[in-house]
Amino acid sequence: HVQLVESGGGSVQAGGSLRLSCAASGHAYSSYCMGWFRQAPGKEREGAAGIDSDGSTSYADSVKGRFTISRDDAKNTVYLQMNSLKPEDTAMYYCAADLRGGSCYTRFVTAEYNYWGQGTQVTVS
Repeated sequence: HVQLVESGGGSVQAGGSLRLSCAASGHAYSSYCMGWFRQAPGKEREGAAGIDSDGSTSYADSVKGRFTISRDDAKNTVYLQMNSLKPEDTAMYYCAADLRGGSCYTRFVTAEYNYWGQGTQVTVS
């Protein structure tokens, strides 16, 4: 069983930055597909960024050039650096992980991860 714990959310003014962290328990973390998703009130969940076990990354068009996903396998942690934040980035942000194999890109596009965190709120005003 994998547990994911997000942190780093908060309130920030437009143009500001935040860094989200997601600490994962469990073995073989370096093999996990990892992703960050977000859901604003009244809207569907959407993918923000995904990262493969080899460090390859995927981003939603809405965050490209502003957000950076990275992972530190020694710390079992994935990060989402968010710069130039906009009010439309306001949402609950969720970390996701999957160890079932297959394409991490496909998992990101389809949001098919088998483990999810509780979320951390990001508010941009």
